Amino acid sequence: MQTRTVDSYHFGFSLNLTEPQLRTLAGFFHPPAPAAGSVLDGRTSASRLQLDGVGSVVIKHYRRGGLLRHLVKRRYLNFGKTRSQQEFELLNAAGALGVNVPQPVAYAHRGRLFYQAWLITRAIGESMSLARLSLQDEAQTRRAVPLIAEQIGLLIQNHILHVDLHPGNVVVDGRGRVYLLDFDKGRFYRGSRKKLRCRYIARWQRAIVKHRLPETLGDALTNGLINIRI
Repeated sequence: MQTRTVDSYHFGFSLNLTEPQLRTLAGFFHPPAPAAGSVLDGRTSASRLQLDGVGSVVIKHYRRGGLLRHLVKRRYLNFGKTRSQQEFELLNAAGALGVNVPQPVAYAHRGRLFYQAWLITRAIGESMSLARLSLQDEAQTRRAVPLIAEQIGLLIQNHILHVDLHPGNVVVDGRGRVYLLDFDKGRFYRGSRKKLRCRYIARWQRAIVKHRLPETLGDALTNGLINIRI
């Protein structure tokens, strides 16, 4: 992995990005795009652009949640690796294990003690969140769920915890392929695989109930995960 500082922005990247490309990315860091307001499309704040030599990419703007967001929206206290670097590295690790994730292109941050952060990934082609798909196309949803269970099974087998995996953070593209998104705060899990599977099922079911998504969506994934050998 390479690192470079451009106009006070500190970048890390695995592709051979040039300084003009990095400057182009930095030009889209401000102002941040508004965050999605519904589980149907996730809650990540992001921008899209065409990056010369790379193609369509998505820039994720890290923003605080919870009550603290009313005081400090976009700055984090630096305790070591930034959140964007941690997610970048986890996406690389998950992708190397065969998990369908957006390909990480670069991460960036600005600031020392308090910092702002961004993550750049290759854009997925025309796609729809599983949450939205479940309300529009029951047949395609049924075809997608076993594939999602397989992907989550890979995470479980390799002790990777995605702390907020719900139907809004899964997308299905035009060819029926599924991708898992938003690994922010994810980590390697030290507990047993059975406990990790229970965490995934519980989080998924909470989202189904809270956002009034079809119950069959929760039942199908739960059954799929229970039947996967871990």
